[in-house]
Amino acid sequence: MLRRTTVARDPALRYPAGRPPRATLLPMLFAALAGASSVLAFAPVGWWPLQILALAFLFYQVGMDTSVRRSSLIGWAFGFGWSVAGMHWLYITMNRFGNIPGPMAVAAVCLLGAYMGLFGAFASGVSTWLRRRWSLPVASFLLLVLPFMWGLSDWMRGWILTGFPWVATGYAHNASPLGGYAAIVGVYGIGVIAAVCASCIVMLTQRARWPGLGLLGAILGIGYGLSFVAWTTPQGMPISVRLLQGNVAQQKKFDPDHVLRALEMYRGMITAQPADLIALPETAIASLPQYLPPDYLPSIQTYAAASGSHVLSGIPMSDGPGSYANSVIGFSPSGQAYRYDKHHLVPFGEFVPAGFRWFVDMMRIPLGDMSRGAEVQPAFAVKDQLVLPNVCYEDVFGEEIAMQLRTMPRPATMLLNVSNLAWFGESVAIPQHVQMSQMRSLETGRPMLRATNTGATVVIDGRGKIVNALPMYTHGSLAARVQGMGGMTPFIRMGNYLFLALAALAFGVAWFSGRNFAKTQQT
Repeated sequence: MLRRTTVARDPALRYPAGRPPRATLLPMLFAALAGASSVLAFAPVGWWPLQILALAFLFYQVGMDTSVRRSSLIGWAFGFGWSVAGMHWLYITMNRFGNIPGPMAVAAVCLLGAYMGLFGAFASGVSTWLRRRWSLPVASFLLLVLPFMWGLSDWMRGWILTGFPWVATGYAHNASPLGGYAAIVGVYGIGVIAAVCASCIVMLTQRARWPGLGLLGAILGIGYGLSFVAWTTPQGMPISVRLLQGNVAQQKKFDPDHVLRALEMYRGMITAQPADLIALPETAIASLPQYLPPDYLPSIQTYAAASGSHVLSGIPMSDGPGSYANSVIGFSPSGQAYRYDKHHLVPFGEFVPAGFRWFVDMMRIPLGDMSRGAEVQPAFAVKDQLVLPNVCYEDVFGEEIAMQLRTMPRPATMLLNVSNLAWFGESVAIPQHVQMSQMRSLETGRPMLRATNTGATVVIDGRGKIVNALPMYTHGSLAARVQGMGGMTPFIRMGNYLFLALAALAFGVAWFSGRNFAKTQQT
C-alpha cells in the first residue's frame, strides 16, 4: 500500500507528507464552491481559464494524500457544485412551466446534482485507488490518470441512463485555444486536455514548475495552431436561408385558443419571402396533422412549389394510436415529402424511464411518451446541399451526429437544430445550448443553423463562429447565405474511439511507470 510518505519520495513532485489525517468537510465545501464557479467558464460569461483553475484546485486536493474515501467525497462535492450551478435553470422549467412547488423544484435540482456528483466521485476515487494500486509517481498520477479519468467521467455521463452531458468540461472551450482540438478528439477529448492543463497548474506549485509551464504553453500553442487547419472544404454553391423565430410564449404554445393564431403567424412568416431553405422551430406547428385545418399543410407545399423554396418545420407526428414522434417535416418545390423523427429523447420530458412513472405522476410533469426515430436518417436536399436536422438537445450528443455523417451514403453538408427553449425562460441554458451547437460545428467542420422559438436563432459557420443572430425573445426572421461544407474531420471518422484509445494508452503508460517507480523505491 502506497503511503503518503512514499509519495513524498518522488523527486519530481512533492505533496505534504507526515501530517495527521486531514479534515474532509471543509475541503468538500471549498470543492463544491470551486465546482460551482465553473459555471462562469461557460456561456454567456466564457471565462474558460477559471474552469482550469477550478480543476487544478480539485486535483491538488485529491493529490494531498492517498485516501480513496476522502478523494471520492471531495470529487463528489466538486461535481455537485458544478452540476447545480450549471443546470440551475431546470428550476424554471419545473416551477414556472411544470407547476411544481418551489421547494420540490429545488430538491429535484439538488437531487440531480447529487447524481451528477457521483461522476466526480468516480473520477477522483478511482484515480486515487489506481495511484495506490499501481504505486504511481505523482507526475503519472497528475498527467495521465487524473485527466483521463476525469474525461472518462464526462463521457460516461453522456450515455449512462441515456446521458445528460450538459456543461461537459470541453464545452467551455469552443472559443479558447483548446477549441482547435475539437475536430480531432471531440468535446470529451478537449475535457481531458483541459484537465491536463489543470495538472500543469498544480505542477507550478511543486518542484516541476518549468516542465509544467512548458507543457501548458505547448498545449495551448498547438491548440491555437490547429484552429487554422481546414479539415473540410466548401461543397456546392451557398444557399439562401431564412430561420423563423415566432417568440410564442410557452404558456400559450399549446393553448387551443392560441394554436390557430400561431399557425397563421407562421404561415405568414413562411410566405413573406422566398428562400432556398426556410426553417421553423421545434413544434412550430403544434398540432398533429389530422387536427390542422385541411388546407394548412397543402398551402405550404403550394408555396414551396411556386417560390422554389424548401421548408422544414417542427411538428408532432403520429403513426397510429399511442405512437407519437417529435418530428421535422419538409416541403420541397418538387413535391417530394421529407420527415425526420427525433431519436435521442429527453427523459421525463419525452419518455418515462423504467421505474419512474411514480415520479412523473407525483410531479405532474407534462409528458407524451414518444417513439424514437432511427439512429441514421437521410438528410434533406436543398439544391446541391444536404441539410441534416436534429431536434432540441440532440445536438448535445456529438458522437451521434458524427456517426450519422460517417455512415450516410452522401454525408450532409450542413446541420440544422430546431428547438423550443422557451421552457428555460431567460436563463443561461440558452447561450449554453448555442455553445454546444458551436462545438458540433468545430467537431464536424460544418455550419449549424439554429431555428428556435424564443432564441437563440443563429447561423454558425464551419469553424464554430456565430456569423448571424436574431435578438432573443423577439419575433423575427433571420436571413443569411450559408456555404455547405464537405469532407471528413478525424472526429467524424473515429468519433470517441480515438479519445478512448488514448485513455487506454495513458493508463498503460501510467501502469508501466508505476512498476518502474516501485522498483526504484525497493532499491
